[in-house]
Amino acid sequence: MNVIVLVKQVPDTEARIKVKPGELDIDREGLNYVLNPYDEFAVEEALRIKEKSGGEVVVVCLGEKRMEEAIRTALAMGADRAIRIDGDEFKGADQYSTAAALAKAVGSVQFDVILCGKQAVDDDSAQVGQTVAEFLNVPHVSVITKLEIAADGRSAKVTREIEGGAEIDEVPLPALFTAQKGLNEPRYPSLPGIMKAKKKELKVVGASDLGLDAASVGAAGAKTKTTQLLPPPERQAGKLLEGEPDDLARQLARLLREEAKLI
Repeated sequence: MNVIVLVKQVPDTEARIKVKPGELDIDREGLNYVLNPYDEFAVEEALRIKEKSGGEVVVVCLGEKRMEEAIRTALAMGADRAIRIDGDEFKGADQYSTAAALAKAVGSVQFDVILCGKQAVDDDSAQVGQTVAEFLNVPHVSVITKLEIAADGRSAKVTREIEGGAEIDEVPLPALFTAQKGLNEPRYPSLPGIMKAKKKELKVVGASDLGLDAASVGAAGAKTKTTQLLPPPERQAGKLLEGEPDDLARQLARLLREEAKLI
């Protein structure tokens, strides 16, 4: 059972993010980067499939050299090898052109299952996984919390969260699934795993290696364009109400109705 995991490196979730004044980017000076937290669930699930059914786990990532830190984390967890897509032509990619490049790389590898996080915590678009599946013409199910591969390896039963309950789907393989919190508990890379990760294959490919036209990737192949990037508004100071309980209740009800518009 061969599994491909799509991963992304994102700013540390505990980092304080600032927008660069007058630019369409955040201030990356001194930022720490980590493997996207939702991708950790995808890597862990891929490793569990491999441990149960054999095969290999291949990590695929689009991005510059610093992305290798996140890739090495996945390799240290137990993935077998990795492919990193890089090149100036990929700069300015949106979700669509990113998915197009990832799909080309994935299409060059034999696979039964593709896993990725339900979204990246930096842009929160939750679009890349499903778009990759569309490019590859394979079924996909999003935000899964349980995955069971059939004994014959030809289908999978997945559980996904829906409003007010859960939905269970049976999907023929190969297929793509996006991982939600609750799917599993990701393992920590062991010291031997970290040492082995340094020696595992990490292949870097460009547009020409994937048979991609430079005019169809990066900003040139993007379907969307960022025109403005603004930080969230400063949170207003809270209001302290004083008085007797009955009076406080009336004040609170008035504020909720007239200012907060909640009642």
